[in-house]
Amino acid sequence: MDYSCFLSKISAARQPNPLRLTNELAKMMSSLIMLGGGMPNADYFPIKTASITLADGTTMEIGEELMKIALQYGASEGIQELVSWLEDLQMKIHDPPTAKYAPENGQMKICITVGSQDGLSKVFDMLINPGDNVLIDDPNYVGTLTGLRPLDCNIISIPSDENGIIPKSLKDILSRWRSGNIHKLNSKTPKFLYTVPNGSNPSGSSLTAERKKEIYQLAKEYNFLIIEDDPYYFLQFEKMKAPSFLSLDVDGRVIRCDTFSKVISSGFRIGFVTGPAPLIDKIILHAQVSTMQTSTFTQVLLLQLLKKWGHRGFLDHADRVATLYRKQRDALLAAADKWLKGLAEWYTPKAGLFLWIKIKGISDTHEMITKKALEKGVVLIPGRGFMIDSSKPSPYIRASFSFASPDQMDQGFQRLAELIREETE
Repeated sequence: MDYSCFLSKISAARQPNPLRLTNELAKMMSSLIMLGGGMPNADYFPIKTASITLADGTTMEIGEELMKIALQYGASEGIQELVSWLEDLQMKIHDPPTAKYAPENGQMKICITVGSQDGLSKVFDMLINPGDNVLIDDPNYVGTLTGLRPLDCNIISIPSDENGIIPKSLKDILSRWRSGNIHKLNSKTPKFLYTVPNGSNPSGSSLTAERKKEIYQLAKEYNFLIIEDDPYYFLQFEKMKAPSFLSLDVDGRVIRCDTFSKVISSGFRIGFVTGPAPLIDKIILHAQVSTMQTSTFTQVLLLQLLKKWGHRGFLDHADRVATLYRKQRDALLAAADKWLKGLAEWYTPKAGLFLWIKIKGISDTHEMITKKALEKGVVLIPGRGFMIDSSKPSPYIRASFSFASPDQMDQGFQRLAELIREETE
């Protein structure tokens, strides 16, 4: 693939920072006399060792030599050992066809980011010029929408349902470019499609395997990239997980964002981006002049945990977390069935943390949720902010089942039901 046509002017102009440590240099450091760079002397770091107690009662020890690494600058792409561990994980889970390609032909590559949101922001910076057209499903994650809007791109809404993006609707929209029947848009075909394929925030929708295959074929036909933002991949509630776009990617046109926030720690701020090497290299160049790197300390801590578990142990842990959230989901659904029947509509999410609820008889939930629900002691999110056109009224609300107890869910929906009746009577 010719990746140059996808790059923004800013990204195309990026050059390596000659002062940044690379993994290649890090491998050689023990045999080099270091008279360049500005790394502080590790002998003067105030923290020498650490002992971490895990939930199962076992401990992880970070000795003096490892602590020197943990408190030092690291490579912008991430600690090499952690990157390698993640490459093996992606091979085990997704088996990307591009893993054996040459780098210039889109070989799979990984870089570690300061959470998946940081990775996603860098992806947008890499791809978008003002006036570019991008495709996303509606509703969508507020963080994505607020990240895209200032970039002066045209956000094209793709209809979706509980099974995610509707391929026929996507094809109908794309065919307008080919026929030249475009209104209020320029003639550039879209650069990429962005989607959260599992447990989408806020709708809770999950793309089926068949729809992913259809969408990927459209990406090939119309030559656009797919940004697969998948923070809830490990929070799928059915045993058989749908294949990822990465697992279907024979061209090197998928950029996948993953995170440890939902299954290990949101405070670690560790995510990772997987995609074709020519594009991942541009993200690394951006990191060199912005975040510089993800915290070495949290990378070391995570790596020790993952090495202790192994791939199987990590996947077992993720399954336990998914089981917990499935129970939480079922508790919220039970509360909805008890209090909201006849007042609202919803479908059962197959992944993620959210229930997307359409309130009957109310055209816009914004004031009801932001003011009156709070007065009743219930925090929910009105739907308007998740819509591409946030100025239009929305009858939806988003409820999360990640944090509240079943009793709190029951009380919360009881109060919501009372409020809906007050508003509609």
